Amino acid sequence: MSGLYQRRRKRPELNLVPLIDVLVMIVFFAFVTMQFRTAATLNLTLPKVETAGKNELNSTVTIGIDKEGVIYFNGKAATEMQLTFLLQQVKRIDKDTPVLIKADESTRLKELAFVMDACRKTGLNKFSLQSR
Repeated sequence: MSGLYQRRRKRPELNLVPLIDVLVMIVFFAFVTMQFRTAATLNLTLPKVETAGKNELNSTVTIGIDKEGVIYFNGKAATEMQLTFLLQQVKRIDKDTPVLIKADESTRLKELAFVMDACRKTGLNKFSLQSR
């Protein structure tokens, strides 16, 4: 048996480098395509205004009006009476608080006029409409 010898089999290997590369690319793709949204995000399509300036308000009050005419005060649904009460509370804290109104492009003028009128009645005259 001196001329015959047993060959040792090579241990099978799993090449991990390509596997890790693929997994890194999948994770990277997931982060790039992921949409981060807060729970209070409104589904609004803002109207396009060609002549609008940049909106650089650091507002603490945001009023949203969706397609159905539902009014949101800082992301929470509010009735017309609640909105008036909340705006009065804001005025008591600071009468110079800017108010940003976000209305869907298909919102009826009636709801938008009510919100603007409520701001004026409570004395919050620094309000603006957001557009895209």
